[in-house]
Amino acid sequence: MWTCILMRKAFFNANMHLFPRLAGAPTYSLKSQMQNKTSFTKKVQILCSPPQVRGISDFIQDGPLPSSGAKSRKSKNSWSFPVLDGTIKMEQMDRTEANLRNSEACIQRYLELLGESHQREERDIIRHTQRHGKLLVRERLRLVLDDDDFFELSPLAGYDLPYGTISNAGCLTGIGKVCGIWCMFIANDATVKGGTMYPITVKKHLRAQAIATMNRLPTVYLVDSGGAFLPLQAEIFPDSCHGGRIFYNIAVMSSMKIPQVAVVCGSCIAGATYIPSIADESIIIDKIGSMFIAGPPLVKAATGENISVEELGGATLHSRISGGIDYITSTEEEAYERTRHIVMTLKCGEPSKEPVGYDDPLYSPEELKALAPQNYECGLDVKLILSRLIDGSRFQEFKAEYGTTLVTGFAHVKGHLVGLVASNGELSYQASLKGSHFVRLCRHRNVPLLFLLNTVPQTSACTSPAQAEDLGRRCKAQACMMATIACAEVPKITLVIGGNFGNDSYAMVIARCLEIIKQKEGQIFSHQQQPILRF
Repeated sequence: MWTCILMRKAFFNANMHLFPRLAGAPTYSLKSQMQNKTSFTKKVQILCSPPQVRGISDFIQDGPLPSSGAKSRKSKNSWSFPVLDGTIKMEQMDRTEANLRNSEACIQRYLELLGESHQREERDIIRHTQRHGKLLVRERLRLVLDDDDFFELSPLAGYDLPYGTISNAGCLTGIGKVCGIWCMFIANDATVKGGTMYPITVKKHLRAQAIATMNRLPTVYLVDSGGAFLPLQAEIFPDSCHGGRIFYNIAVMSSMKIPQVAVVCGSCIAGATYIPSIADESIIIDKIGSMFIAGPPLVKAATGENISVEELGGATLHSRISGGIDYITSTEEEAYERTRHIVMTLKCGEPSKEPVGYDDPLYSPEELKALAPQNYECGLDVKLILSRLIDGSRFQEFKAEYGTTLVTGFAHVKGHLVGLVASNGELSYQASLKGSHFVRLCRHRNVPLLFLLNTVPQTSACTSPAQAEDLGRRCKAQACMMATIACAEVPKITLVIGGNFGNDSYAMVIARCLEIIKQKEGQIFSHQQQPILRF
């Protein structure tokens, strides 16, 4: 039922009062409900009173309502529906009073069940907040959402199952607004068995993804999970609608240009690791977030090697070496603020509007003359150039710790959102993969691209098989970046601000030239929308 309702955006604006306020795990008691009750008699009197029709003259412009049996003389343009008589008759009072008592009893029972389904072990909450220094799942949502209005889905999932009651099925799903954009949220609750996924957790997760797909809602994952609950793994792994379907849906939704954003806000072990790895953009919290298929105890048991969490799959490793994470933050609050920044870049197919106003760069563009190098033998720090070109010198850098010879990110120029791809040295293997990933993001979100070329000539010769292998990997990654740029149907502008040599220039310039030539020859391209797969 809700799926059909959510397809109309006007429903949210007109019925905002229906959405429950986001709060901590509530406790409900019969006494607190009874204190706020009015008498049944008073309620029945209100129901039985005649309707008060206000402002009826605003709707009926041709005089009073016609009497019974009279023909209406209204024109078709001024015709309006007749007013229904909703007065409850006195002989129906006994039935109405019984219905009212039954309704209040059902509401009370629902509140009691809701309170029971939210129950969690006190020791688990203390271990989560004090020992691990993490926020509770509802506190995390409160930091991401514009306000406390959150439409929670499946709140009773996990109640009174054959294997026990699983509070909220171990995860929280629902719809809320971020920067004015409706988003679907899927957040693990690590206070319930370490965030492990039960069969009901997987079912709730897939249901939320189905609603997000049908309504094209950007999806935000707050991942803090130990993977599948292994005692019930036979009901989680094998079938097409079991755990693996979660990752399949993420890739398919990304190919449909439905943004997928993940925040690693705890330990992501085994299957939970795939969610931030496949998502379009991902954030990890330093010293809190981690990602690995098997943790240090299992590594010790299998290989005898002692290794720490940070060495095996910490924030620094994934943001600098593996490249599996795009943003690293020092606190949870900073991570959720960065999540809001990411959602701000989502256009979601809406037509662009003229910018109302914009800020000048914090640094004078006149200083660009002093930054231009005297020769092409040396490069320049491209961030010095960007800080004098973009509005307010504000720049959200993408994969700042990975492939540092290429600077990518979002900024505004004269109030217009653009994606910046700026070379800051040679285009390495990691930098090429990073560039391909970012260009694909801009393509999915219809964000124009601005390229800044700034390379230095390569002086080292290839003298060993290892160097030859590295060169081959780099050339292949550059070719991938070239194809990605050529297939991006967004405006592209290239500025040569420094040196522009060899293969490094092909990936960002020749791809655009090839596209222009092909279009002039009258060739028509057709290609599928590919999901943003990670590397």
